[in-house]
Amino acid sequence: MPMKNKKYTHIFFDLDNTLWDFERNSQKAMFETFQHYQLEKAVGFDLFFKTYVKHNHALWESYRKNEVGKKELIKLRFQNTFTELGMTGLNPEEMNTFYLNEMPKQKILNDGVVEILNYLKKKHYQLNIITNGFKEVQHKKIETSGLKPFFNKVFISEEVKSPKPEFEIFEYSVKSTNAKKSESIMVGDDWEIDVLGAVNFGIDAVHYQSNPLQNLTKVSYPLNSGCLIYKTGMMSSLKAIL
Repeated sequence: MPMKNKKYTHIFFDLDNTLWDFERNSQKAMFETFQHYQLEKAVGFDLFFKTYVKHNHALWESYRKNEVGKKELIKLRFQNTFTELGMTGLNPEEMNTFYLNEMPKQKILNDGVVEILNYLKKKHYQLNIITNGFKEVQHKKIETSGLKPFFNKVFISEEVKSPKPEFEIFEYSVKSTNAKKSESIMVGDDWEIDVLGAVNFGIDAVHYQSNPLQNLTKVSYPLNSGCLIYKTGMMSSLKAIL
């Protein structure tokens, strides 16, 4: 088992839903898109967004499995939404471009993010991001939201050519920062993609869930006793781990 007071030097953060509030930001970007194309004449926003999220999630799952490519994903997530809702006369690729241009304009971060990042920088931790997504969008999100100054390196699945939870993206990120596995930890909101991906690679992980009522807990991962998983519902709880 790892030492109780283990010293980490390198912290790898997920971006969407961990630092950058993807749920609220994507909804705001979609509402701007919805209004721009005057879709309220055909369907209510809530139904449109709910339908889009369903298709987008399914296509990202297929994308991570190399079952569809980027071009298919960005076309089909809107096209499938139009088809299900019986909407015609719309260009899915044009709408996707507008939506992706709106996404980086949204700047909502999760509660406590700036506070914990300032704390970690003052403690001289090496901070990095490992994120799935499209490079042109993720880089802009990081810059416009004010996150860029906190991080040494950003690893995006499209650039690394390996999405989380694959072994390769974690290996590439850790090696590129000259970090040791034993001194590295991953912080992310997705259990399978962030947490199990990191643990299967061989580094500790924090499963961040944005529920302020959730208590900090520590458990050993049964299939890899060399790693720990911490569960936290508050960004400030990272201070107790690090």
